[in-house]
Amino acid sequence: MGAAAAAAADGGFTGRIAGFVAHLRLNGFALGPAEAAAAADIAARVGATDAGAVRLAWKTLLVGSEDQWRRYDALFEAWWHRRGRERRRPVAGGAATARAATAPALWERHLGDRDQRSRAVDHAAPATTTDDDADGTARAPADRLVAARSSPLSRTDLRHVTDPAELAAAEAEARRLGTALRDRLNRRQFVAPHGTRPDLRRAIRRSLATGGEPFVLPRRRRRRPPLKLVALLDVSGSMKPYVRVFLQFLRGLVVDTKDGDAFLFHVRLHRVGDVITDHDPIRAMTRLALTADGFGGGTRFGACLSDLHRMHGRRSLTGRTVVLVLSDGYDTGPPDAVARGFARLGKRVRRIVWLNPLAGWRGYEPVARAVVAARPHIDLFAPATTLADLAALEPALRRL
Repeated sequence: MGAAAAAAADGGFTGRIAGFVAHLRLNGFALGPAEAAAAADIAARVGATDAGAVRLAWKTLLVGSEDQWRRYDALFEAWWHRRGRERRRPVAGGAATARAATAPALWERHLGDRDQRSRAVDHAAPATTTDDDADGTARAPADRLVAARSSPLSRTDLRHVTDPAELAAAEAEARRLGTALRDRLNRRQFVAPHGTRPDLRRAIRRSLATGGEPFVLPRRRRRRPPLKLVALLDVSGSMKPYVRVFLQFLRGLVVDTKDGDAFLFHVRLHRVGDVITDHDPIRAMTRLALTADGFGGGTRFGACLSDLHRMHGRRSLTGRTVVLVLSDGYDTGPPDAVARGFARLGKRVRRIVWLNPLAGWRGYEPVARAVVAARPHIDLFAPATTLADLAALEPALRRL
């Protein structure tokens, strides 16, 4: 900590601490000004010249997960001893992923985040998937939902994923998550006396009361008709760091299905379900360009919900529809219009789910006007800060 001690002598030590906290934040640590002030206070109490004590004290204060605990020391050395502030490992997926990382993303021209700051992230190998459970229950590539919660990349705030290779990996994972979520929700089965398939798990549990003899064989059947997923993605300026990954998540939700649709909104509403699923990238880019006017600007929730009801309500909003709203809740319109729009929406659809990328931030409070106005009509308000948050959505929806 010799350099830090020298900086402390001329009054620059506090700035170096703030820079260190920012360095950790760019590497996936959920930190802010409060943690920087606490770190400076700890340094003053422990003594800036005692490098080991300061390092351990800060580690206890600033680390919030096992993965961060393992990476903290290397990041500390990188900042304070200038041994390189960037650590990279090969992206999982081999040559195919590498080629995907070098190719320009479909939405980069209009929605991409052009800030290409690098950050240190470890990548886990892709998990294998199975098609059938032990009891014969058909499963989607749903192990992706579980595996996506264990990768270090999956626990990183998506606004910090700016390296091209990491962003390509995050987009691919988001699309797989969307597909797995759609399939698992639509393959849900429930107990039915005259169902077409035996429920072996329930039969085994019930047989425990009869000495292991399955005198009763419960049955189940698939839900008919399946749920209809309709997604509304906020593409205003404040949502720009998340839009590219969320677009791929929406693509997984609605591709190759007639029971799903997607909309982008800012000051206006645009239906893009058939655009983002177009397999011709040139045609998709051209069609998206026609709707790009206004992207990155403000948001008018009330007006966009009114357009949704007026122009697409009869086709998209039914009693089996689950509406997913992906937005940070910053709105420039009147909150009473937001309340009316969500109240009307709640009467027409099965469930309303709001996924907020800010909800995973430390100390977040849902005080934005649009959020406050909509909360009485929301069935589930959940974070969508990381890929792991998207993976955790399926069991939450299943409980609704």
